[in-house]
Amino acid sequence: MPEQVGPLWALVALVLLGAFTFAGGALNGALTTGGGGGLRGVLRPVSEAARLLRQRRRTLLKADRLLWRIGVLGLVLAAVLMVAVVPLGSAVLLDLDVGVVWFNAMDVAVWAFVWLTGWGANSALSLVGGYRFLALALAYELPLMFAIATPAVAAGSLNVSVIAAAQQGVWFGVWMPVALVIYLGALVAFSVSGPFAAPLGTDIAGGVRAELSGVDRLTFHAGQYALLAAGAAFSVPMFLGGGAGPLLPGWAWTLVKIAVVLAALVWVRRRIPALRPDRFMEVGWLVLLPAALVQLFVVAVIVVGRG
Repeated sequence: MPEQVGPLWALVALVLLGAFTFAGGALNGALTTGGGGGLRGVLRPVSEAARLLRQRRRTLLKADRLLWRIGVLGLVLAAVLMVAVVPLGSAVLLDLDVGVVWFNAMDVAVWAFVWLTGWGANSALSLVGGYRFLALALAYELPLMFAIATPAVAAGSLNVSVIAAAQQGVWFGVWMPVALVIYLGALVAFSVSGPFAAPLGTDIAGGVRAELSGVDRLTFHAGQYALLAAGAAFSVPMFLGGGAGPLLPGWAWTLVKIAVVLAALVWVRRRIPALRPDRFMEVGWLVLLPAALVQLFVVAVIVVGRG
């Protein structure tokens, strides 16, 4: 079982999360078409960060600056708290008995942070984007909840380290493919990106981020990629065997798997067209939720049969 460690691991976790956040942005830039790809695209996060740091913050009439800042900074905070329960080799920051519930709570907190970003600006378009995100979140949250409950049922524990250790033979992602796919789709959704970026739609002038500028806009973008990286990290102990693998130490395999999942998500999300909010909600309630429940039922039957 991983050993719960202290402040040094917290620093390491922050550095790794920052590195994967930058890597996600760099890969997205490298995949950008229209002359912005290649090495220029890889360095795009650096140039964009420098540009936004020089830009002045936008001032709006009667904006609730406190709530606005809480919403923007909250995305990064949620990502940091998500990775706190992810074991890296023999170390984990928070070895909670309810680590799966903890992750799900941080995901729900993202609802509040995105909505506060839209509300705090005191702008109609930002608020519309915030409410769009809440509508989409309602459609993916229940499928996501049942998807991450599936490996917990198989392992007989809500402790993330125990779930990773239970995959000594076949990875859960192999015999729980529906749960894995639903989880990865929900991960893209709660990072407010790809086909689920309607809250940031051009039809509402950028929606939630319409009024963001300067360091606020930079922090929001960083939060999106940080959430994507944190979700990719959580998928490794839940579905991909944790640090299990030949030759390399457990922590190295964990990092390799995170990098592969993150790269796949960045690549795939650029190739799926954006979904209309009403169409996504229809798919979420009528397709994803029943599929997640069936997957959970099948796994539960197998576990009971083995017992």
